[in-house]
Amino acid sequence: MMTSQPIGFLDSGVGGLTVVKEALKQLPNESIVFLGDQARLPYGPRPTEEVAHFVQQIAGFLLDQHIKALVLACNTATAAALPILQAKLPIPVVGVIDSGSQTAVKVSTGQRIGVIATEGTIKSHAYQRAISNLSPNASIEGLACPEFVTVVEAGKYHAPQTDQLVDDQLRYFKTHPVDTLILGCTHFPLLVDSIRKAMGPSVTLVDSGVETVSVIKQLLADEQLLNTDGAMKQPQFYTTGDVDSFTAIAQDWLQMTELNVQHVPVEQLTEYGDLKPKESSYEA
Repeated sequence: MMTSQPIGFLDSGVGGLTVVKEALKQLPNESIVFLGDQARLPYGPRPTEEVAHFVQQIAGFLLDQHIKALVLACNTATAAALPILQAKLPIPVVGVIDSGSQTAVKVSTGQRIGVIATEGTIKSHAYQRAISNLSPNASIEGLACPEFVTVVEAGKYHAPQTDQLVDDQLRYFKTHPVDTLILGCTHFPLLVDSIRKAMGPSVTLVDSGVETVSVIKQLLADEQLLNTDGAMKQPQFYTTGDVDSFTAIAQDWLQMTELNVQHVPVEQLTEYGDLKPKESSYEA
């Protein structure tokens, strides 16, 4: 039955685990397959075409795991490849940008919205476009914070000096005030305490990943793809990088002691042209 097939999640590294954590909460009956492309991290400074190519390779790998839906749990990947994958794949594909933008516009009191993300996401203007479409009068401040990704991937998000680093980076908003701040990179919720301290209590934080899970839940319900037979499997994690460092962060963030993590060499990822055509069926 297609309903018991897993949902696929992809990210440039461990950040997408923040989306998985929310999925485990909102979709407890669903099986999950996640791939973090740590070997080619970070995606933020790379050319859009290169990121789109990587994302399609990972999508090919996840399709081979018979997923019923795909979540691009990475803002840079969403900006680079979402329309391509939506046009090409026979299953629902959801990214993190639209859902985060919709929530920000909804909760913002003065339509002064900030976005912190990687260079790639900020340069793409994907959030700016999405927010402007929803609220033409909104003022939008985008700030690239690539060092945040480095800190999280190194597992240093609890380190004492991290508060200072975050505070220094977000000082920009002292002179460009906002009432709402989108965490436009799925790595950033791991730094949420430091970000909240730096921004102060008057700024509402929006976690795009959390909002995306609500969207995928609704989409699966609409397509009658929610798992109803109870045959949920343990989440399966893959990384193109180091299994031990991935496992340590995943155990800490997901609060799970037993994790199934496997290494996938980059060379084994499906090439761009090998993605199955739109009419394919992925029923097991």
